[in-house]
Amino acid sequence: MSDDASPRNATPSGAPKTRRRGPLRGATRPPGDRGFSHRALALGLLTVGDTVIDGLSVDAGVRQTAHACRLLGARVVETAPGRWTVSGTGVGTLLKPREKLEFGTSRTGSRLMIGVIAGHPVTASFDGAPALRARSMRRLLEPLVLMGAEVLSSDDGRLPLTLKGAEDPAPIEYQMPIASPQLKSAVLLAGLNSPGRLDVIEKEACSDQMERMLHVFGADLDIAVLEGGGRKLSLKGRPRLRPCHLAAPADPALAAFPIVAALITPGSDIVVEDVLASPWRAGLIETLRAMGASIEMTQTRAAGGEQAADLGVRHGALRGLDVSAARAAAMGGDCVALAIAAAFADGETVLRGVGGAGWAAPLAAGLRACGLECALSDGDLHLRGRGRPAGGAELATAGDWRLALGFMVLGLSSERPVAIADGDIVEAAYPGFRLGLAALGAELE
Repeated sequence: MSDDASPRNATPSGAPKTRRRGPLRGATRPPGDRGFSHRALALGLLTVGDTVIDGLSVDAGVRQTAHACRLLGARVVETAPGRWTVSGTGVGTLLKPREKLEFGTSRTGSRLMIGVIAGHPVTASFDGAPALRARSMRRLLEPLVLMGAEVLSSDDGRLPLTLKGAEDPAPIEYQMPIASPQLKSAVLLAGLNSPGRLDVIEKEACSDQMERMLHVFGADLDIAVLEGGGRKLSLKGRPRLRPCHLAAPADPALAAFPIVAALITPGSDIVVEDVLASPWRAGLIETLRAMGASIEMTQTRAAGGEQAADLGVRHGALRGLDVSAARAAAMGGDCVALAIAAAFADGETVLRGVGGAGWAAPLAAGLRACGLECALSDGDLHLRGRGRPAGGAELATAGDWRLALGFMVLGLSSERPVAIADGDIVEAAYPGFRLGLAALGAELE
């Protein structure tokens, strides 16, 4: 294991620390959903007029997408705390960016904006952090090239990449090779400037956030359910999108951590407000309920084509669960929050097929440092809960914000405090997380 994933015993000055205290009570509202925010910015860019977005995510990747939209001709400003206005240029009217489009580690932002560029007659260069550069974009580029885009420079489909968009994107019929909301969204964004009708066929349906938002903006999109559960999306190009006033629901990936904090802290009873209530993002909640968690959905309401809801969460006994590889894969990074809950459950929890995830080894190391039985074996993560872990360690996170948030939550009910060595990433990923926990009654240093 690399040094940056290893737990340490001493706590350096300034390392944030959480310790056991009384129950958590009250309400908290996590930041806006990142996927919603990326898509709202991209469609706002392609809309003539002012699109207003309340609760836009403050994630660094979302801010990079906002800057890319500025470089392509939109005016993107925060007009009031949490309220952003995107004054777009309309479909087919992008400016050539005067500098490279940088996306850090944001897979969603980079892929969506590659789709936008591919459908417009401009040339742009894309780059990102080493983690993003390491991922090939070949699967994404294949349909965009079929539509007429041209890759001018790239190393095997990887960033840095220079792309020349199509003047008249071909209205192709595209069969999705995998279930990928990012791939689907990029192709649909490219198809908005097509002179005909683009068809996208999903053999296996996946998150429909892009489709929902296209309808809100007034796009001509027909959806047909196919035999076997797939779908055919038919998008008419060159619409005049209408500006919208959107309210971004809270990000379920961030809501996971106050939810788990309440589940593991005796006597807790909290409300996590305005959380995106999409069935495509419900894997963690469903799995926690299968472990015995008390999570009640109330106050469901519309939010920019999506549904949002308040979640009432109460502490209670949890039991270990064998989580299939399919369910674990659908949850993705939410498995980190699940593992923190499992640390307090009765019995063994197994997360199948997660051994290759970047968070798996440092998560297992951190849990072992806090006195838990936790091991990776044949690609599966095995964890035996203790009811209350010992804690008492300082944990590094390998730069993963999920681990940072998860380890902070772990300390709320451990016997001894838990410190986070690289805690700066907590505030970057979830601004106000520490203050929000403190307002609920947590004790933090």
